[in-house]
Amino acid sequence: MTVVVVGDALIDELRDDHGVREFVGGAALNVAVGLARLGVPATLVAMLGDDEPASRVRRYLADFGVELIATPSLLGTARAVSTRSGAGEPVYEFNEASQRRRIRFGEVERQAFADADLVVVSCFAFDDAEQAVELADAIAGAEASVAVDPNPRTGMMHDKDAFVRGFEALAAGAALVKVGEDDAALLYDERLDALRARLIDLGARAVLATEGAAGATIEAGGIVVTRPISNLPGRIVDTMGAGDAAFAATVAALVAGAPDTSEGWDAVLVSAMDAAAATCSFEGALLRTPSALETVDLDHIGT
Repeated sequence: MTVVVVGDALIDELRDDHGVREFVGGAALNVAVGLARLGVPATLVAMLGDDEPASRVRRYLADFGVELIATPSLLGTARAVSTRSGAGEPVYEFNEASQRRRIRFGEVERQAFADADLVVVSCFAFDDAEQAVELADAIAGAEASVAVDPNPRTGMMHDKDAFVRGFEALAAGAALVKVGEDDAALLYDERLDALRARLIDLGARAVLATEGAAGATIEAGGIVVTRPISNLPGRIVDTMGAGDAAFAATVAALVAGAPDTSEGWDAVLVSAMDAAAATCSFEGALLRTPSALETVDLDHIGT
């Protein structure tokens, strides 16, 4: 099966007491690369500038075998700056390209959707009504199933109510919707379990609800399974890519066929929590699996 991922591709700039480091990132890009690392062919539809950072993004995707369909950005490539100090929460800033992100859905993009078995949407500008309608129309013209992670960012979102409308229009009837506790608080000002129930009522066939260190829950067809984050050897280095890793692992499992038993969904959730935990053992958001920990010095991960 083939998967097309739609959303953001950017440069993650991390600033902390150890200095400044840059990584190729973006939630959609992380998912596309994660799928490729899990053996699922993936194409990424994203916005890129005509600049040196875009060249890095292109090389990175090529290294992992992810095909790119790029919308040109006159404002350059998107950038997210994360400043971390002490034990406080990271502070994020986004450049103008990130704040004015725009993906075009022309003939090439629509053909990619038509050829795909699954379209995955992550960190998309749902509050841009015109853009959200174009995406929905392009997907409706194909026969692919849909998986969506709203991944709202306060520094990139301009209209919360419009974002919710665009997100829910796509989530209704989706094969999989992934949401986190931060999404529930930011978009709905409610608890994650209430949002999970809301999405099931809207018609989502499966919902992956993640709660950071507390683990995650999957609800599908009346089945509800919950798992803590996997307890793997080593220390937590960086939680940035955990949600994307869990989403990619769940999508990869769906590509193999959606389960219809509690045992089947539990196995899916175990693989998602394994990927999330392993990814947290390394700096950056590149998806890892527990096998990656077998070949490294656990005392020096992230150094």
